Amino acid sequence: MRGAVLVAIAAAIGNLLQGWDNATIAGSVLYIKREFELQSQPTIEGLIVAMSLIGATVITTFSGPVSDSLGRRPMLIISSVLYFLSGLVMLWAPNVYVLLLARLLDGFGIGLAVTLVPVYISETAPPEIRGLLNTLPQFTGSAGMFLAYCMVFGMSLMDSPSWRLMLGVLSIPSIIYFVLAVFFLPESPRWLVSKGKMKEAKKVLQMLRGREDVSGEMALLLEGLDVGGETSIEEYIIGPDNDLSDNQEHAVEKERIKLYGAEEGQSWIAKPVTGQSTLGMVSRQGSIATQSFMDPMVTLFGSVHEKLPEMGSMRSMLFSNFGSMFNVAEHHTKNEQWDEESLQRDGGDDASDASGAESDDNLRSPLLSRQATNADKDNINVGEQVSGMGIGGGWQLAYRKDEKSSGGLKRIYLHQEGGPGSRRGSILSLSGGDVQPDGEFVHAAALVSQSVLRVQDITSQHLIDTVTEKQPEAAAAKGPSWRELFEPGVKHALVVGVGLQILQQFSGINGVLYYTPQILEQAGVGILLSNLGLGSESASLLISGLTTLLMLPSIGVAMRLMDIAGRRWLLLSTLPVLVGTLVLLVLGNVIDLGSIVHAVISTVSVIVYFCCFVMGFGPIPNILCSEIFPTRVRGLCIAICALTFWIGDIIVTYSLPVMLNSIGLAGVFSIYAVVCTIAWFFVFLKVPETKGMPLEVITEFFAVGAKQSAANVKN
Repeated sequence: MRGAVLVAIAAAIGNLLQGWDNATIAGSVLYIKREFELQSQPTIEGLIVAMSLIGATVITTFSGPVSDSLGRRPMLIISSVLYFLSGLVMLWAPNVYVLLLARLLDGFGIGLAVTLVPVYISETAPPEIRGLLNTLPQFTGSAGMFLAYCMVFGMSLMDSPSWRLMLGVLSIPSIIYFVLAVFFLPESPRWLVSKGKMKEAKKVLQMLRGREDVSGEMALLLEGLDVGGETSIEEYIIGPDNDLSDNQEHAVEKERIKLYGAEEGQSWIAKPVTGQSTLGMVSRQGSIATQSFMDPMVTLFGSVHEKLPEMGSMRSMLFSNFGSMFNVAEHHTKNEQWDEESLQRDGGDDASDASGAESDDNLRSPLLSRQATNADKDNINVGEQVSGMGIGGGWQLAYRKDEKSSGGLKRIYLHQEGGPGSRRGSILSLSGGDVQPDGEFVHAAALVSQSVLRVQDITSQHLIDTVTEKQPEAAAAKGPSWRELFEPGVKHALVVGVGLQILQQFSGINGVLYYTPQILEQAGVGILLSNLGLGSESASLLISGLTTLLMLPSIGVAMRLMDIAGRRWLLLSTLPVLVGTLVLLVLGNVIDLGSIVHAVISTVSVIVYFCCFVMGFGPIPNILCSEIFPTRVRGLCIAICALTFWIGDIIVTYSLPVMLNSIGLAGVFSIYAVVCTIAWFFVFLKVPETKGMPLEVITEFFAVGAKQSAANVKN
């Protein structure tokens, strides 16, 4: 896991450069106006700031599809080069026109980084800490702003501050970013799998996870190539083969199915049941109490999380005893081979060859390995995840034969129903530190859909290396298609992603961010620091820098809570605070409270607004957008969401100087407060909780939720 953390930190340097640019342009525009005499030309002033946004919008249109074709890593390298070139041109900039060109190049670099860094981190991070790692871009962006404000503040104390130097310094950190991108960042394993580069993907995944056995996750990445398949929710009682046959003689043979996974060993049996799964009830009935208003998908996702342990998905993601059943897999003896005849006799799937060859690159074996022998028990560390079966967040990947398709397989994502506190029993229990069979069973909910693999694939000794050659119809052999955007699950995800991006921008963050020094200066903040002998320009820059410094611990809190409380909870908790601070800004500008009180209210409100924004509405829209789309169309969908983001950013940023001159601060912040209120209702009704869930499972849920939503509309 250490590898994934280091890679995420290195990738997030691209957002540090974005934050650096945001702060330097916010500070340097005070001096740019003076040199080019733009005080009476707010349109040109707005264009200088917004030109980078125009560049980001243009490049975003192509970045997603191009990254799907060329890879995530090359695009991040190109981003670092664009940052470097734009810094050099801004350092030279003899006139407004050259400055506008430099800002356009800078926008190209920003657009690539902001669009693809969250995607890259999501595709490389383990599900349990994906939210934490994907909050890093927000942290590094704010850190970049703080460092840049410190630099700009120091330069503002000079007799002749140079805005060219303020902007041109960007070239220095961009060199560091370039070196990291070229020599340290690997390609995304999900992208490699989508191109059939299985060996490379496996090596990258082993480095990121810090272990050799990544067979389960490799199989998961293959399944992620499917888009918009039919997904159903089933329920199983899972137990060892001998218990179901000996202790439940009344069981009907056809009700018993065998489950196969990524490790070699003996088979286990699953018996379908009905009517007990919370997940199944939600799928069948939709949202019960709020069915008329809340999206069924919100309740569907919530049914998984509400029964988890109190500490959430970062703690003990595998239900303890069910997990132990998988953890013993690596320690079992492998002298009992199973063949096709015995599998068919037991009512299971077509089997693999019985060669017994060990390989991480196959799906020849049952999902659940047999119980440890007495000789093995002393060697088992129950708390250690030694099995490759887990795919993160308490989910397990399994396969069974598709009865309706000759040679077809069904993939099954398993999740224990009810959490540790309410399980019906487990196949293995703990007694005195040892693993003991107790003859009980695990009740699990299952997402079941068509696999991209076939029965003959699980007979290969080197499945992961050869599956795309044997399956030309698999998604790895094809590129993304615009038609796939109209799959119900993808369309539903686009509504969530695009909606969040629109509301985020019109909540006013970038408008306030770019013009914080001017807003504070207009609010009279210079009065607060007049005793220090600072001019109004330097005072506003100093408070802007202190504001960004206070944002860093706020983001630290968000990083801690992102995978525990969750994305949805953070949004619903911080948006009301944003509304409150914006209302205070309005009141402070409408009611005459005196210059000092006005300055204090404005300063405190701006600080609280920023700190709450970076905890919720800042990072979460990008995090969710990087999580909710299928692998093959992720770049395309991210491009659509990012395009919405940048268009909204341009409108807000370009219009703010004009709005400040026409309706004043009170009018501007009133509009932002209304948008934040609308955003809260949108999140409550439409945005699901995705913490701790593998990306491929999230897309399955969107497929199921879209189907349920369509059924509710018809009813």
